[in-house]
Amino acid sequence: MPTVSVLSVLHPVGPLPAAVYWRRRLLLLGLVLAVLAGGGWLTVVAVSGRDGGGGSVASGATGEADPSLAPPSLEQVVPSLASVQVPTVAPSPEPATETAAPPPAAPGPPGPAPGGPCSDDMISVQVRPPGGPVAVGSKPTLDLVVTNVSEVPCVRALDKNLQEIVLLESGGTRVWGSNDCFPEATDDTRTLAPGEAAIFPLVWGGLTSEPGCAAPRVTPAPGDYVLRGRLDTKTSGDAPIRLE
Repeated sequence: MPTVSVLSVLHPVGPLPAAVYWRRRLLLLGLVLAVLAGGGWLTVVAVSGRDGGGGSVASGATGEADPSLAPPSLEQVVPSLASVQVPTVAPSPEPATETAAPPPAAPGPPGPAPGGPCSDDMISVQVRPPGGPVAVGSKPTLDLVVTNVSEVPCVRALDKNLQEIVLLESGGTRVWGSNDCFPEATDDTRTLAPGEAAIFPLVWGGLTSEPGCAAPRVTPAPGDYVLRGRLDTKTSGDAPIRLE
């Protein structure tokens, strides 16, 4: 490799004229100096911008930064949660509960009018036999009892032809009736007070009978029988009676 010396650089040797080589060296040197000058300028600008030496137009000649142009701090942009007042919503009052009034009681059926007629449900009919067994062929006294069981006085026809007592076997066969042979007709209309009873005694002849009294009358056989009473359309329960 050929040795390069300062004299060879200053006095270039080549096939071209020496002026060509000098122009090239001057052009290269100018480029190097321009690069160095540009790099120095950039360095100065960067340092002065970082130190605030350059300043801004609004800072004036003093070079001090204008505080109004500084970016706001986070506390100025976002307020503290403690300083934010959240509106409180008052709870709505609960609606007052109204107690529903009980429905009015349904009116009951109208009661019987005082002094009106005694209907069948306002009276009771009962037959009272003599106490103890009855001798066969005797003539016991039987009572037909009509009672006002309502709460008001009422009027009822108690005619003899409306009254009847019958004797029945335990199996239901009719043995005797009080209206078969000796019917009676009376006009007996009464006002019965509440709880008042009308008693009608009747003597039984001790013999059998049929409606109209056409069949022969005989003495019934000993045994257990029942008595049943009636006042027009109102009947009584069965009352036991024993013949011996």
